[in-house]
Amino acid sequence: MWIPGGQQPGATQLPSPAELAALAHKQLRLPTPTIAANPTGDQLVNLPTWLWLSSGWGPVSATASVPGVSVSAVARPTSVSWSMGDGDTVTCTGAGTPFRPGADATAPSPDCGHTYRTSSASQPGQAFPVTATVHWTVTWSGAGEGGTFPDMTTTSTATFRVAESQALNNGGG
Repeated sequence: MWIPGGQQPGATQLPSPAELAALAHKQLRLPTPTIAANPTGDQLVNLPTWLWLSSGWGPVSATASVPGVSVSAVARPTSVSWSMGDGDTVTCTGAGTPFRPGADATAPSPDCGHTYRTSSASQPGQAFPVTATVHWTVTWSGAGEGGTFPDMTTTSTATFRVAESQALNNGGG
């Protein structure tokens, strides 16, 4: 809101806290999530895939102000839904745990993972399309008031090639 220099805003000229909250909401710039997985290259059938977001997870805020009144909108990620491309969906309540070198590659992720049961060889590009959708809860507060906005989402995509490892047992003789 623009107020000419030297003039004092009147009570009727000031936006309400809810109107300021709407301005703050419009200023929110939610980050695009960055998909990460282990194994880092091709995934393997029947081997756990660890899923996490290497960025794009954490609170984001914006503030709108007029003389004497400030209202902030805060978006907080609450979950991430993974569409794995094979028909399965995984929902995680956090960003996931990054796989650490030296950890057991056959162990499932402690909080966000998936195990492919089929190869992606028959898929277009021989890879499964993977989508991660972060769900955000948005609240606002200021001037002794507060409220919520409709939830927001951000999305990122990747492709995962899933190979099938074949073993031949010749009897060991």
